[in-house]
Amino acid sequence: MKKRLTVVRLDTWYDPAMEMRFGEEPDIELLTCGRSDVAATIGALQRACVYQISSTRSDVPTQLLAGEAILRRCPSILCVSTSGAGHDTVDVAACTAAGVLVVNQAGINARAVAEHTLGVILGLSRRIVESDRRLRRQRGFAREDLMGRDIGGKTLGIVGIGHIGTRVAALAGAFGMEVIACDPYLDDALIAQRGARPVTFDRLLREADFVSLHCPRNSETIGMMDAAAFSRMREGSFFVNTARGGIHDEAALGKALEHGRLAGAAVDVWDTEPPALDHPLLQSDRVIATWHTAGVTHEARRGMASGAADQVVDVLRGRRPPRIVNPQVWDVFRLRLDREVGL
Repeated sequence: MKKRLTVVRLDTWYDPAMEMRFGEEPDIELLTCGRSDVAATIGALQRACVYQISSTRSDVPTQLLAGEAILRRCPSILCVSTSGAGHDTVDVAACTAAGVLVVNQAGINARAVAEHTLGVILGLSRRIVESDRRLRRQRGFAREDLMGRDIGGKTLGIVGIGHIGTRVAALAGAFGMEVIACDPYLDDALIAQRGARPVTFDRLLREADFVSLHCPRNSETIGMMDAAAFSRMREGSFFVNTARGGIHDEAALGKALEHGRLAGAAVDVWDTEPPALDHPLLQSDRVIATWHTAGVTHEARRGMASGAADQVVDVLRGRRPPRIVNPQVWDVFRLRLDREVGL
């Protein structure tokens, strides 16, 4: 009889497509464990071969982050699979050292995030949210007091032109925007192929009417948008972050808005999620605030759930999956898989 293969996930929201997909595999068991009972969850992980974990740090208790401590206590884990494109909840270096394969769902929710990005760009430029708020609470103002601007003919600066940034570039181009981009991982020819004119980060800040972040949160990008960066942005421009909290300095953004350097901002990701009700950025009508929902649509969540399950099944069958974060560990992982599970 085949060995029972256990996949453990936390009790964050998942589309039923994941459970349905695993249900098609008679030798794979999906366990959903409570985040509030850390000890019981660790007990389940000690007999699991796959840890399915949220990409969002606020979803995962510190003791359950996929790092050295968990891997040491749960040596049977062969693979860590994140629910989204990011892997903020995973110590990739520790996984690599332990021979644990890390996979994510990069690109699956790109359409959703790109559409959200264009939505808030339109909202900022046309002052849609500001107009809605004002109409609900006062009278005696003229329509011209809330006059916005067309986005056609304006310049959009994309920081990081991967799956999401490429889709944003295409949508912006359809609106007649000029698109520029910087990405240290891509050469100029590839950036141009993805629909943007390549520029340096500094030039992007100086030229763009809208600066939109679509880069990962890592040691190179944390705090990248600080007071100095905001001071280099064009006066009257807009800032958008649908990537990850921590890439921009929230206090510095607040000051740039307060001093009139920026005309507005859209923030989907925060240092602490959700932000406190008295957070200064939430007090400004020039800020469109959402709570890490850019990629949260029915279609995207269904795609992420089924995509994650498909990829885990591939991994457990010894088939190389399409979205590996640490490909250098593949050969070691295959040896561990063969030893622990048998192919």
